[in-house]
Amino acid sequence: MNTIGKQHQLGLVLLISMAFSGCATQNAADARQATARASLQGTAVTPQQPIKTIGIIGGVSWVSSAEYYRLMNEMIRDRLGGLHSAQILMFSIEFDEFSKQERLSDRGDWVPLRATLVDAAQRLKRGGADFLVIASNTLNSQADHIEKEVGIPILNIADATAAAVQAKGVRTVALLGTKYTMEQPFYRGRLERRGLKVVTPNLQERDYINTIIFDELCRGQIEPAAKRRFLQIIERLIKEDGAAGIILGCTEIPLLLQQKDIGLPVFDTTAIHTAAAIEKCLGK
Repeated sequence: MNTIGKQHQLGLVLLISMAFSGCATQNAADARQATARASLQGTAVTPQQPIKTIGIIGGVSWVSSAEYYRLMNEMIRDRLGGLHSAQILMFSIEFDEFSKQERLSDRGDWVPLRATLVDAAQRLKRGGADFLVIASNTLNSQADHIEKEVGIPILNIADATAAAVQAKGVRTVALLGTKYTMEQPFYRGRLERRGLKVVTPNLQERDYINTIIFDELCRGQIEPAAKRRFLQIIERLIKEDGAAGIILGCTEIPLLLQQKDIGLPVFDTTAIHTAAAIEKCLGK
């Protein structure tokens, strides 16, 4: 196949992947768009203002990375109108190999995983990104390390989420995510430093949530049984632990759950993170 044919084929693959993500999760997309619009209300922007280039470390997983790309472009379109779109560079990490590096980090060997993330950040910096977002709650644990090594600002998802929770007036939040996100202090610590109380599922529930994230959601697989069990866990956290808001602290969980499923404020970290990135790229 010649070069033009290959490029055409790759373009079709990208379009099909994006279409799958959008069509298979339309309810999630609508909910995220509503969250994004609410986050961006009240700020007037003119097309003449310079727009910064956003660098996305993605592919972890590609399912949520596609949502980042879509949301950012929709937000810029809604803010600036016409044919405006976001200036984005994305480096998509090959997730199968990276998942092996994650397992090594679980056993205490962080060298391969950090090397991959630093390499991704360096590529984006060389490409002209003004700042970075890591399209994964869990991997924002490495944001400070990457920022120091590469010398480029990183917009931390936990800080953006904490600000959104505070803006809603919620004081006690349940944090759902990977086991690493739920158990390690890198995320909850940023919330607690802002005066928030963070509650998490019990060990059995954390194991279940982690399994669903990696075995189903990261593959784009959305199952009714998983949704029912997630809602049962949330109901227990509300009744027994006093949760007054729910942080969907994994960028894949909003594919399964939305605000309409839960009677308390739900914090979609993908929508929150992308909204914060758009504010930053517009100089706010």
